[in-house]
Amino acid sequence: MSGAVALDHVGVVGHDLAALAAQYERVGFTLTPGALTGDGRIANRCAMLRQGYLELMALAPGGASATLARMLARHAGAHIIALAVEDTAATLARLRRAGIDCPGVEQSERAVDASDPGGARACFAHLPVPELLEARVNLILHLTPEVLWQERFLHHPNHAVALAEVVLAVPSPAESAARFSRLAGCPVVPDPAGGYALSLSHGAVRLLPADALDMAPLSAPAIVGVTLRTDDAGVAVRRLLSGAGIPHGVGDGAVTTEAVFSGGVALRFV
Repeated sequence: MSGAVALDHVGVVGHDLAALAAQYERVGFTLTPGALTGDGRIANRCAMLRQGYLELMALAPGGASATLARMLARHAGAHIIALAVEDTAATLARLRRAGIDCPGVEQSERAVDASDPGGARACFAHLPVPELLEARVNLILHLTPEVLWQERFLHHPNHAVALAEVVLAVPSPAESAARFSRLAGCPVVPDPAGGYALSLSHGAVRLLPADALDMAPLSAPAIVGVTLRTDDAGVAVRRLLSGAGIPHGVGDGAVTTEAVFSGGVALRFV
């Protein structure tokens, strides 16, 4: 299969990983240990879910990344969408038929815990493609999923279990939908809120006009929200946020944090 099959993860970029991680722990996520990626230039921690995950990222001490610097110059928040593929060779062939520049399939690996460089290592295959106007979209295949999806990382005080969708504010939904469909190798469908959605076997990417959103994006195009599914109808996260004094909205079967309390992107728990 050459098309994307799932929303794999969303990358949230901040200036300070410790501060960003503290925000997500306060919202009720259990995070993986600190790790290093990008040849040690970028530090990350992840909130692993039973389906998908959130990756929190910042420069490692002494590290430099033109990509992260460009993202942060716009705003701190979610900038990366990773889509899972099942067959990298077939995906590469499809990308080239579509006229999308991709030099080939690349592989990388990193220690799960930077403090234990000789320990378990997560391995990935990915297809480097040009960055879209809306976000950096990565096409990825996990070669060692059992290393990241360890049972000890999958239990969260907020009861989040799955990455359900990522929401973008875009000036021209039709144009954005065409770009995403071409890159992912999947058709888009009309979104009930206006705009379009890339609906995958697990998860969705929603491309909406700004006037369809409850919040005004700092800039557009931009990732403005992430929806997470819980296994308790949002009971735990509502109690947790209230106890921590974190402002949040409740309505339409969802509990939503304000972006300022979750690294620059609104989190919606359903």
